[in-house]
Amino acid sequence: MFRLAQETADDWWEVEALYDLCFAPGREALSSYRLRDGVPPVAELSLVARDEQDILAGAIRFWPVKIGACRALLLGPVAVHPTHQGEGLGGLLIEESLACAVQENWLRVMLVGDAPYYRRFGFERLSGVVMPPPTNPDRVLGRELLDGAWDGVTGDVRSVADG
Repeated sequence: MFRLAQETADDWWEVEALYDLCFAPGREALSSYRLRDGVPPVAELSLVARDEQDILAGAIRFWPVKIGACRALLLGPVAVHPTHQGEGLGGLLIEESLACAVQENWLRVMLVGDAPYYRRFGFERLSGVVMPPPTNPDRVLGRELLDGAWDGVTGDVRSVADG
């Protein structure tokens, strides 16, 4: 059993330690991190999951980005502690946070990830949406939170800090 809650400032170091544990060294050198520089995560959608002993078991964050004149959410990172992998916690974090995104009136969400894993959550390859290099275009995936939300959205993904 997991308890989901919005990430708070008190969770920050624990969440960062979880991301360090779950991802390769140098994760912050990825192009998606350049889109996050100087931009706070979307607080309402950034969730933590704690187990029965109140130990951090998983976390997910979202960031606002722009593609042309359109706003979108950039999902990630999402991580589950190795002791809880295979229990469906990653899927729970994704689905719960996307349900919150709908309630917060976001229209579209994207990520850079493995299509076979994220397809089960409704993500598909985005053609015409370009992440900063070096990003494999086959890993740029999106999901509509409102029918037609990705229709006609093309261009470079940029940080909201860039205006």
